[in-house]
Amino acid sequence: MSSSLPRVVVTQRFFDDRSIGFLRANGCEVEIAQLPPGRADGDLDQAELEALLAGAAGWVVGHARVTRELLQALPALRVISRRGVGYERVDLAAARDLGRVVAIAAGGNDASVADHALGMMLALARRLRESQADMQAGRWAILMGSDLYQKTVGVIGLGRIGKSLVRRLSGFDAEVLVHTTRPDAAYAEASGVTYVGLPELLERSDHVSIHAPLTAQTRFLIDAAALVRMKPGAFLINTARGGLVQDADLLAALQAGRLGGAGLDVFMSESDPTFAEVTKQLLALPNVVATPHAGASSREGLDRTNMIASQSVVAVLRGEDPAPECVVADGRRSG
Repeated sequence: MSSSLPRVVVTQRFFDDRSIGFLRANGCEVEIAQLPPGRADGDLDQAELEALLAGAAGWVVGHARVTRELLQALPALRVISRRGVGYERVDLAAARDLGRVVAIAAGGNDASVADHALGMMLALARRLRESQADMQAGRWAILMGSDLYQKTVGVIGLGRIGKSLVRRLSGFDAEVLVHTTRPDAAYAEASGVTYVGLPELLERSDHVSIHAPLTAQTRFLIDAAALVRMKPGAFLINTARGGLVQDADLLAALQAGRLGGAGLDVFMSESDPTFAEVTKQLLALPNVVATPHAGASSREGLDRTNMIASQSVVAVLRGEDPAPECVVADGRRSG
């Protein structure tokens, strides 16, 4: 016998019991998709997604591509709620045209990603990966690293994660340069940051950390020309999106010894398999610290984003509005 409750499908792993309980307590039937081993929802094709989501009213999604064709094949689907903050894989125009709501988990992973970026800065500056590899090989010589203390850090993008990183850098007495399309004089005065153009940020920064969204305007924001501008020996951190950095150009700059190293949580090869060999070569470099798009994946961060995503689903299924900062498309307002 089929349930009369609205069905909510979760295609993300690590969805906690508290969030499941919240959905059930608010009248939802919850289904946690059983994905094939080694595959995430971003690896599923349209036919697989259609089979999982047939008849569902709500979808808590990770990195699956949400296309117009998929939405047209799922007429019962009312809300797509991302457990994350990026939405470049969702066709927002199609969602609006078809009367759907798309939400993000705004504010849930700020602290987690900022911690991750800061951790990468420290790991690179103090050469932790290289030191451990040497010790494992029986070489206990000290590798000379550098402090983060009183260094100049460039932050590209000043959304919630960028601002979280700025707060953390205050404990290192760092000079913080910020490049953003929306400078806020009051924020700069309160936080002590300095707004600069991208060329100046690259030329002056000891560490450059990227926290911008991926758009047509920001794609390959850091390419060969930008990398040449960076201070020799500087470190590049990307915990935002693959595609903001031209990974092949970054590989060439690292191989040439221009940069001190790179901290990478995201890669071009996540969306473009032709970059797989570039990623492989980046991972092999001793001065690259890498993680598999895991910056937001702390236990606490996932619990927060799970709940925010669930709250948006419940709001829409009740005919209400999710938190304004979470809504990126609302087709209910069309016409």
